[in-house]
Amino acid sequence: MVQAGCSSVRLAYDNADTLLRWEAKSYLDIHGAQVDELDARIADFIAWHRKQALPEYVELANEAASRVDRGLSREDLVWGYDSVVRELQQVLRHAVGEGADLLDRLSEEQIVHLESRFAEDNREFAREHLSGTPQKRRKERARRVAERLEDWVGSLSDAQLERVARYSARAPLIDELRDREYRRRQAELAAMLRAHQARERLADWAVNWERGSNPAYLAMVAAQREELYDMLLDIDRTLSAEQRARAVARFKDYAADFARLAAEGARP
Repeated sequence: MVQAGCSSVRLAYDNADTLLRWEAKSYLDIHGAQVDELDARIADFIAWHRKQALPEYVELANEAASRVDRGLSREDLVWGYDSVVRELQQVLRHAVGEGADLLDRLSEEQIVHLESRFAEDNREFAREHLSGTPQKRRKERARRVAERLEDWVGSLSDAQLERVARYSARAPLIDELRDREYRRRQAELAAMLRAHQARERLADWAVNWERGSNPAYLAMVAAQREELYDMLLDIDRTLSAEQRARAVARFKDYAADFARLAAEGARP
């Protein structure tokens, strides 16, 4: 199961250019010479990612395996969160550097098309996260969290499942405020594109995603994260030897996949 799960990383990465191209065309409705430019920029981005980002992922995955193997502390969870944020910001900065010029040349019709896709995304988010009673939504959140944990450690015990349920009961429901944040950011991006300011503003805007957010939303996100940390630490203390070994192996397999993918990118 672990090897099968990690092989999906290789499959996704090997098809990343196709996926990125399809997503970009779907959201931006580009055509003609723009398609050729997009293809070239995606190729440059993936080449950079293989050379620069993947070796960092190898180190992070191996370090995570070591930390899980010895038992987690709150400092480990903070390190993991900060590491993911740092890597995401680096990827966003480089992606914006590749695509800002193209974005600054979008027509009004293409920006309107982008807004229509955002509207579709918002409707899908509402269907998945804003429907039903708070009790139903908390139960669904507990199910999703348990499913993700079991993907890493195998079947959870009844006590571990109960701890997940307590997490979902305690952590705030933030999806209404998250929906407003998504819409605010979408409107900001559309305005930026209409002003043809992607090259000068987009990178900073992309990596500082909390800037301008509702303070109540940020407080709820922080509270939810703290509840998540408490749950993960409690579950970590109850992991069986088999569960812990599975999680460690999963991180090591990811590290091995990242290393192979980076090496393939380095070949002439």
